[in-house]
Amino acid sequence: MNPKSGPPDRLACHGHSTRRHFLHAGPLALGGMFFASQAAQAGAWPIRRAAGSAPAADNPLAPRAPHFAARAKQVVFIHLVGAPPNLDLFDFKPELQRRDGEDCPASFLEGKRFAFTTGVPKLLGSPRKFAQHGEAGMWFSDALQQLPGLADELCVVHSMHTEQFNHAPAQLFLLSGSPRSGRPSFGSWVTWGLGSENQNLPGFVALISGGTTLDAGKNAWGSGFLPSVYQGVQCRTVGDPVLYLADPPGMSRELRRESIDAINRLNQIQHDELGGPETATRIAQYELAFRMQMEVPEVMDIGRETAETHAAYGAQPGASSFANNCLLARRLVEADVRFVQLFDWGWDYHGTNPAEDIRDGLTASCAAMERPVVALIRDLRQRGLLDSTLVIIGGEFGRTPFREGRTAEGEILGRDHYPDCFTMLMAGGGVKGGLSYGSTDELGFGITENPVHIHDFQATVMHLLGLDHKRLTYRFQGRDYRLTDVHGEVVDALLA
Repeated sequence: MNPKSGPPDRLACHGHSTRRHFLHAGPLALGGMFFASQAAQAGAWPIRRAAGSAPAADNPLAPRAPHFAARAKQVVFIHLVGAPPNLDLFDFKPELQRRDGEDCPASFLEGKRFAFTTGVPKLLGSPRKFAQHGEAGMWFSDALQQLPGLADELCVVHSMHTEQFNHAPAQLFLLSGSPRSGRPSFGSWVTWGLGSENQNLPGFVALISGGTTLDAGKNAWGSGFLPSVYQGVQCRTVGDPVLYLADPPGMSRELRRESIDAINRLNQIQHDELGGPETATRIAQYELAFRMQMEVPEVMDIGRETAETHAAYGAQPGASSFANNCLLARRLVEADVRFVQLFDWGWDYHGTNPAEDIRDGLTASCAAMERPVVALIRDLRQRGLLDSTLVIIGGEFGRTPFREGRTAEGEILGRDHYPDCFTMLMAGGGVKGGLSYGSTDELGFGITENPVHIHDFQATVMHLLGLDHKRLTYRFQGRDYRLTDVHGEVVDALLA
């Protein structure tokens, strides 16, 4: 062997191992045996999956049983990126309107930090008009014209709160349980715990609209330290639905199959010898990509829908829009995709331009959002899918009850970021319809009843899917991790 050639190939047959090969691999093997023996003595394996299921190295996306009977099988998570102004949409505050323009009380500012506001800001009563809807008398502003018609389907949580007041960490906190990058996203935890019902499609799909990628980037649908087969697959509504999915020019389907078989044989040799989970992931991803070539184009083709359906959603085949993504979400749910995440940028209402004004700007944003959302919920209900599909709608935090500092002297009305209270909406999937849960004080500064922390919300969604958030853990770098970290309690009052 050439002494300058470095360590031999790890796929080399053990019968041809050299002293150099042993010294290169031996310490790792001995260390691996030690840690394996320690784990066995402790009775703890690195991965703890859902109850009644076993790790499946040959098919990591195989369906697995939940810990207990699930109320929901699938999730459509509609993230209104930027955080909509809850005080101008869902949380009616007559006293705030009465005190519009007054100095913010000092007691509400003490010890607080805001993203773009300093000093003593002016209170901002909502310019919107509010009315009650549905049997429960839910409050909605006139910025919303269609969503109030579903009041009796909706579970509205007014008492959400978080610790993060900037977009990227707040988005990560909502979607991964940590404000820092590197943790698995919500959809990754769910697909890791439950697998996928459709082996020809990804278990977790991400769809983006609004022309801008969210601040948290691809971490919002990343798998973190979980095997990468559980990360979200970003799909597009224009061009190829998934990049590089099609065969290269001149390659037939048969040749593609032979190529994948050859690659997977090499990967299998490595997996048999070294047992790395990412090797099993590569095998699974090659196989999934091959199967996706047949089913993805059909599922992603909204042109197969009727003209009436396009009109209901406001969808336009061949375009890129939030409406198209909502229709795609229904098609993906219908095809048994486990977790569909929609990201719609454009809800950051600082008042720095007319599009961010909580008057006409908010009216335009709501009109583009609520038509397809209402169509999605009604469509799922009509097709018998809403009871088993949890629909979530909301942003990463709330907005202040006062004017944003940079725009306080201008004519455009906007609000700053606010973590202490905000609103999330849910429908279907085992939650109570027609429920307004939690409340805030008369000015919208703090929660006065039934607070729901981000981790409580995550725990509740996991519970609806039949997963105990305290038991779905993954050992990484010497400790067990879970979506809710060491916090979170299921909010039973939200369950139907």
